[in-house]
Amino acid sequence: MKKILLLALLATSVLAMAKGKYGIVMPPALKSGDAVAIISPGSTPKDSVVIRAMQVLRGWGLNPVEGKHVTARYHSWAGTAKQREEDLMWALRDKSIKAIICSRGGYGSAQLLYNVPIDTLKKYNKWIVGYSDITALHSAMVRSGHMSIHGSMCGRLASTGGTDEYSQRLRKILFGEEIADVEVASHELNHTGKASGILVGGNMSVFTLISGSKHYDFLDRDFVKRKNVILFFEDVSENVDRVASMLFQMKLKGTLDHVKGIIVGRFTDVPSLSGYDDMNQMLHEYLDQYDIPICYDFPTSHDESWNTPLVEGCPVELKVDNQKVTLKFKP
Repeated sequence: MKKILLLALLATSVLAMAKGKYGIVMPPALKSGDAVAIISPGSTPKDSVVIRAMQVLRGWGLNPVEGKHVTARYHSWAGTAKQREEDLMWALRDKSIKAIICSRGGYGSAQLLYNVPIDTLKKYNKWIVGYSDITALHSAMVRSGHMSIHGSMCGRLASTGGTDEYSQRLRKILFGEEIADVEVASHELNHTGKASGILVGGNMSVFTLISGSKHYDFLDRDFVKRKNVILFFEDVSENVDRVASMLFQMKLKGTLDHVKGIIVGRFTDVPSLSGYDDMNQMLHEYLDQYDIPICYDFPTSHDESWNTPLVEGCPVELKVDNQKVTLKFKP
């Protein structure tokens, strides 16, 4: 009993230090029987995908509960902005709900932020899981002082049964068992080096969309200047010219001059390369001016077989050498 108490006190102490240094806390670990909400902040998922994902979560010992509008349809969205906002606020405010898993991305998550004050988000320390369009919510949660999980949603859980490596990594994070290091082979375009800071990022077009928002932008210049930031990004169906424009926008706002390291995921379904061999060639041409560790082809993307869960707002150490890239989480 004394040993358990000591470990609990040690965990609390580590969390307090992390909060003291960066002002961002980790949500409590889940336990068997906990209720988790399934909501759709963006586009409408297939009913069958939600049903199958809920079966997987029950197999993990959790009690999944659907939001009222999870499979609603309003044009391309899962209900009106007000309906999706209602589901988000229900999931945050209901004390029986211990974590929130988004059904899918798509479009529309940023719309929810307009009527949700940052002071409201600060009150609720719960995991939010998702990627793609859910990047908007991750950005808001990090700015409100809470870590968040950029990772697989209902689609991946439904298609794999939750037994694949990335789903199991997600399960371990949710249950507080482990945030495993991510290790990948070196890429010829990498910049070697080592950097530490908090990890933020996700879908490039989404965090560019909310760029400049006073309270929700985790790449706000002043926010990045006050903290050591390791930035990761990926995207889908974006051509080289548009990605180059988004990079330049980050340069203009001062973001790229202050990040301590950059993690480049995969850009999938690129419609036009504008004469480049691939997207990485353009990115390297642009990012080569920064004397910081940079790695390419990291497992974060819209290809769910190459999309490991990453904890946004978590202190990390990025090490890039000639043999491999290692991302260590240090909550």
